[in-house]
Amino acid sequence: MTAFEYPEGATPIDVNETEGLLLTHITTRIELDRWEQDNINEALAWIEANKPKDVLNESFMKRLHKRMFGNVWKWAGAFRQTEKNIGVLWYVISVELKKLCEDTKYWIVNETFSADEIAVRFHHRLVSIHAFPNGNGRHARLATDILLENVLCQPVFTWGSANLARSGDDRKRYVESLIAADRGDYEKLLKFVRS
Repeated sequence: MTAFEYPEGATPIDVNETEGLLLTHITTRIELDRWEQDNINEALAWIEANKPKDVLNESFMKRLHKRMFGNVWKWAGAFRQTEKNIGVLWYVISVELKKLCEDTKYWIVNETFSADEIAVRFHHRLVSIHAFPNGNGRHARLATDILLENVLCQPVFTWGSANLARSGDDRKRYVESLIAADRGDYEKLLKFVRS
């Protein structure tokens, strides 16, 4: 397999992780993106058929990732075991994810924030944890939409109405809004997700 090119702000897959590619005929990023998108479409059909509500737990997060990428990657649904240019240390992923899920449950029960802000804060922290070797942004966006629609009973985000897996101005705005959220400023991200 050849080395893949990544969009700006994306986390490259470790050499050992690329060995987990189930489809050995894939040699380009375009081919990988197509196969991953086909797998994600299957996950979307599963979500539509099942309407999961018990989503704020490690088991669901892993199952969702497996549904999204399990036809493409051997390690789909398993937490990463390598360090990345973003994310918590790999050995505290489970702890940080549990804290995020518990915090989100608290925000919902206590109406700490608006539904959109709960979802934005959840999304930002899930991206920041960066639990998996690949697909974290797509996983976090889909998990957030499931939270919005099936738990908070709100419409899903539009995410800038763009393909955020590819380089471009929309992806740049998205990454910039995540960086602002790193500093505690969620305003850009709140605007972006509904634009």
